[in-house]
Amino acid sequence: MKKIIVYHGTAFGFENIDLSKSKNKRDFGKGFYTTTIQAQAEAWAKNIALRNAAKVAYVYVYEFTFSEELKCKSFQGLTKDWLEFIKMNRALGGVQHEYDVVIGPVADDNTMLTVNRYMNGTYTVEEALERLAYFKVNDQVCLNTEKALRYIKLVRRYEVD
Repeated sequence: MKKIIVYHGTAFGFENIDLSKSKNKRDFGKGFYTTTIQAQAEAWAKNIALRNAAKVAYVYVYEFTFSEELKCKSFQGLTKDWLEFIKMNRALGGVQHEYDVVIGPVADDNTMLTVNRYMNGTYTVEEALERLAYFKVNDQVCLNTEKALRYIKLVRRYEVD
């Protein structure tokens, strides 16, 4: 089975992952968001700490094992399917799909203006994709179900300066 290292940045210490604490109306639905990019997780941790006036920012390092038991969806770049998937999850909230794990680009500060303009009808899908083509985006790996959480193992946690 394929294994990857993923990182989760936060300002909160915790022992167990609790999906009920996930924020609503996110790119891939409610879930536990990680990335394969350590520097991205560190930036997320610092931003969350700033927003919450926290004194400490943490990065959790996990090993995730892909299993045939898990239903996974992977987006390869900023595509029409990716854009529609984000629109659905952000507009309706909750988890608007049947996947245990979703992997793909982050709709971040650089791309969000275009994504929002697509969602509110200002841009067609073609116009949005044309504008998004110029952005370099990072990835996110979202675990949406308790079933998916059975395949993630904590390696370590460290503080970010």
